[in-house]
Amino acid sequence: MRALFPETPLQENDYLSKKTGARVFLKREDLTPVRSYKLRGAFNFFRKAIAGGATDGTFVCASAGNHAQGFAYVCRHFGRRGIVFMPVTTPQQKIDKTRIFGGDFVEIRLVGDFFDDCYRAAHVFAAESGGMMVPPFDHPDIIEGQATVALEIARQMHGESDARIGDSLVILPVGGGGLASGVTCYLRESGEPTEFAFAEPAGAASLQQALVEDRPVRLAQVDNFVDGAAVAEIGAEPFSHLQDFDARAVHLVPENRLCATMIEMLNIEGVVLEPAGALAIDALKNYAPETLRGRTVVAVVSGGNFDFERLPDVKERALRFEGLKKYFIFRFPQRPGALRDFLDLLGPEDDITRFEYLKKSARNFGSVLIGIETRNRANFDVLTQRFDKAGWAYQDITENDTIAGFII
Repeated sequence: MRALFPETPLQENDYLSKKTGARVFLKREDLTPVRSYKLRGAFNFFRKAIAGGATDGTFVCASAGNHAQGFAYVCRHFGRRGIVFMPVTTPQQKIDKTRIFGGDFVEIRLVGDFFDDCYRAAHVFAAESGGMMVPPFDHPDIIEGQATVALEIARQMHGESDARIGDSLVILPVGGGGLASGVTCYLRESGEPTEFAFAEPAGAASLQQALVEDRPVRLAQVDNFVDGAAVAEIGAEPFSHLQDFDARAVHLVPENRLCATMIEMLNIEGVVLEPAGALAIDALKNYAPETLRGRTVVAVVSGGNFDFERLPDVKERALRFEGLKKYFIFRFPQRPGALRDFLDLLGPEDDITRFEYLKKSARNFGSVLIGIETRNRANFDVLTQRFDKAGWAYQDITENDTIAGFII
């Protein structure tokens, strides 16, 4: 694997260490050539397949993200033909990056509007053409490749005179489970008495649900915001390695809080993370300060393939989580001076970021969507008291996902 890329750094992070009272190390998988750990599993799969006699066949994968890029990079490295199936709705940036990594060795086929469509198409093509399907996580060779993350962590930690992996809390992000199962298997087999915790998106808690029911189950609904980890069902092979963990070891990460962590790491540390890449760092917020103080923590940063076109949405979600931005629907009187009366209620730190008439609900009133941003969340308590005292009719829709999803 070293012919492909050098080991990724294990960096002690002073900011997170000071914030938590622990000694926090970040395993920077966002610094591989494809900006994610997916390169490891793909390399190991290809290496073993080629050693086993797969010399002339076509390799096939279905992915709209990091797996596709790792797959393409490895195809070029081994000089093997690969076909990547992606949904038609895949952002152009991801298509272009996959094409760059694969060069002349990779063909990209855009099929269907959703991942399930292109996944089925990839399997049909592989079956009919004799191609070799390269799964993103549900295969022993993929898991073994991801386990090299743990091998590096153990070696790097032993280089620290006063830190040992056996005394550490290791926090792992979970999507399909390939990384988590590989790392836990390696460290357990090495005899290190390491404590593990897992970080899953709150809207895609497939590992936690599987541990509760003692079997992989398909979630009825998945929030796709954390696209690198929004998996409806944990892989069967990864679950076979993770099934003896307690469901309480899984920390669910709210998507909006995750956005606040991404913005925090970007503004303070200058580290660009994709949502899945920030999961392990965000999970630190689930711990009471006294439970981390004085401990050594390793958080695996799984990826940094962030599309900056998503930044406005990430900032919006972060502000809403931190209570610094709210949306209201007001019953606004249709009379001269009404807007001035409303503006007079705002404080010096309050700013209107959106003002939009939705409809006239009566001859003399109209429904208005108003977005307000402030510098201190406590300002909203003062502001709503002023609204009430002045007799304004309004509804706070900030946390109403149904309404907000239609009009914000």
